[in-house]
Amino acid sequence: MGLIKSVIRLTLYLLFFVNVVSCQSQQETTIHKIDKETVMAEVVGKEVQLVDVRTPGEYNSGHIDDAVNFDLSRQTTFMEQINTLDKNQPVYLYCAVGSRSAYAAKILEREGFTKIFDYSGGYMDWVRNQ
Repeated sequence: MGLIKSVIRLTLYLLFFVNVVSCQSQQETTIHKIDKETVMAEVVGKEVQLVDVRTPGEYNSGHIDDAVNFDLSRQTTFMEQINTLDKNQPVYLYCAVGSRSAYAAKILEREGFTKIFDYSGGYMDWVRNQ
């Protein structure tokens, strides 16, 4: 009888542990992929932290709304620039097609930012059909 109680107790502990871990991992997801429609609805014309992680040349050839340019390829400067952002407010990122912004999102997550939105289509998607 004691063995059965021990097995049941162990099973309940394991179920509780799995439940807690799965809930925490869902809550800790801070990077969200967004599309053009979301950018248009939630970013354009709003007071948000919108960051273009492309090079200055790419940025100067055109950018979305009031985006600031934090060149991801200049790592030290990029790290200094992101420290000027509010970590508790949403940060919207984009690049040309989505790969650099995805990398930048991981950096922001590692640095403690809590709400990161990655426009995965990037500027190329933004200018398409406009």
